[in-house]
Amino acid sequence: MQFRIHKRRQAPAVIIVALIDVLIVLLIFLMVTTTFRQQPSLRLALPESSQAKKTGESDSAPIIVTIDDKGNLRLGAEARPITSDQLKSELAALAAKKADLKLAISADKAAPFGEIIKVMDAAKEANIKMVNAFTKETSKP
Repeated sequence: MQFRIHKRRQAPAVIIVALIDVLIVLLIFLMVTTTFRQQPSLRLALPESSQAKKTGESDSAPIIVTIDDKGNLRLGAEARPITSDQLKSELAALAAKKADLKLAISADKAAPFGEIIKVMDAAKEANIKMVNAFTKETSKP
């Protein structure tokens, strides 16, 4: 009689170092391919509206005029400071380049209403047909 001696196979081993390498490569790939948008660093308390729309719902991005609680004007996504006279000339130049230009006013709740009217007048002088205001949705009880 011949008895065979079966050698036990070793259980498969998971090489942790290789898994860590793969995860690091994936992390680097995600970090490189991700884009970040800069938001203006102004703190605004936006008024509430039941008809508020989500940001980015429209096809073309509007020109943003930000008015803080002290009445200071800032133009564009980079929020560069601007005066009322400069705003009129900038809007006229932008409207001449693009016929269907849209303007969005992002004003603080405590912003002087006169400054908002000045921005709206500047938009009308520049023949901008679409003027919107940024608001936030009302909190539901």
